[in-house]
This record gives sequence, C-alpha cells and structure tokens, in this order.
Amino acid sequence: AVLEVSPRTGRVLRRVAVTGDPTTLAGPTGPVVVCSPDAGTVTILSWPGLQRIAVLHRFHRPEVSAITPDGEWALISDSAGTISTINLTTDRIVDRVWVGRGAHHMAVSPDERSTWVALGETAGTIVRLDSTHPDQLHVIGHIHPRVAAHDLAFAPNGKTVWVTSAAAPYVTVYDAAKSRPVATVPAGTAPQHVAFGQTSPTRAYISSGYGGTLEMVDADSHRILHGASLPYGSFNLSVWGRVVATTSLFDGKVTVFNAANLRRRFSTTVAPAAREIVLLRYIRPT
Repeated sequence: AVLEVSPRTGRVLRRVAVTGDPTTLAGPTGPVVVCSPDAGTVTILSWPGLQRIAVLHRFHRPEVSAITPDGEWALISDSAGTISTINLTTDRIVDRVWVGRGAHHMAVSPDERSTWVALGETAGTIVRLDSTHPDQLHVIGHIHPRVAAHDLAFAPNGKTVWVTSAAAPYVTVYDAAKSRPVATVPAGTAPQHVAFGQTSPTRAYISSGYGGTLEMVDADSHRILHGASLPYGSFNLSVWGRVVATTSLFDGKVTVFNAANLRRRFSTTVAPAAREIVLLRYIRPT
C-alpha cells in the first residue's frame, strides 16, 4: 500500500492499495509514480487524492522512478538492465534504453540534460545518459567509482553529483561535467541516501540507516552543520520546504525534522515496514 501521512501530525490520512509489493515512489508535485518490482508494474496515482490513473505492465522488475524537473516525464529503472521513459501526460511508455543489468537508483540533472544511473545497490558502475530529450535517451559514458555506489543526487546548481555508498563511511562528490571525484564528505555508517533542500539549496542531508544518523551539510564547503539520531533502518529521506522526513524499513517509523536545525518534530509508526518516502507539495489550482 501507499500511505498518505500528515507531516505535521504523523496521522495516516489515506491508505491506497497498489498492485504487488510497492517499494519506491516519486513526486514531488504529482502525479505519484510507484514501482512494484515483484509484480512488474508501475502505478501512477493522482496528486492530490492518490486516485489510480494507470497501471503499466511492460516491465521485468521496475526498481526506482525519477520524475524530471519539469514534471513531464518519469524515468523507470529496471534491474533487467533498462531505463524506460513514461510520458506523464499520456501515461504511456515512450522510450526504453539498455544500460546494464542491475539498474537501480538514478539522478536527473536540474537542466534535464544528464542522468546518472547506478547499476545495483552496491554498484561498481555508474552509467551516464544524455536525457536532453527524455523520449530519446542514449548512453554517453560510464564511471567506475572507487567504492561501491548506492544512491546519487545532483546538487541544485547542477555542477556536482553526490554519490552515496552502502559500505564506505562517506559520500563522494563528483564534478558533473568531468565525471571525476573532487571531494568526500564524512558521514555515518554506510550513508545510503542524500537529498538537497529547496528553500536552502546549499544544504545537503545525508542519512545512514545502519548508523542511525542524519547529517545536514553545507553543500559548498562540505562542512557538517548539524546532526541528529534516526530510528534504526531509516535509509530513505525526503526534503521539502522546512521539513526533512525519513522512513524506517525495519520498524515502519516516519520521523520528521525541522530542516533548518534537524530538531525532531515527531517519530511515529505507520506500518510494519516503510520503504520509501516523498514529501508532496500541494499546488492550489488557479
């Protein structure tokens, strides 16, 4: 199921059944794109309301979805080795490109011209795609990181890509244009995920589910500004406005922090396990 949870109170507002066992989802302004690897389906839900718009079946094991910054396309990684593009206006698959087995986490540049894909959750290869035209993706290069990569995120200025690890206690910062490492940021045990703030784009947030830590880092100087403790297993995180939120895969806790200082607002259990979280913005119609 996909749960809608209030970031103010932690109360579950809505529960929506989704085909198979959903593991990842993407926003942030809607629609919501949900991947169910075991069922081989991608479900598209409206936002607000979380009404089912479409269920797409032409996948082997869809792992992760990433919505382009303009909100018009969804890229879907499939562990069978492909990246597919969904047109979010027509809800149809319009392109599919081979990148290599194990395709998993992705990062799309702010200008949408480049997409980086990690081949696996402990990836020895990162594939670079030209995504200038998301319905005409093509591979333009490969990177072999010094340590196995897990997740990736472009900095808001598009100049660097932050690559997390499921093993090393740091995040590697890459020059996006030259595809080479330029810095490392100390983090907790196996810092799996990183996200950037919108209201404060020079702030990066790094979570360690095994280490139980959350860090706020200055994205320019790489200096750690604040730290906080997390429930064990809180791998995934999302940032929007004044809120940072995490979910625990092991005990289903949603934990919400103040984005400015990582002061904890609340932690509440919403399910036996919570795999992914996206903070969704409601835009009132004009």
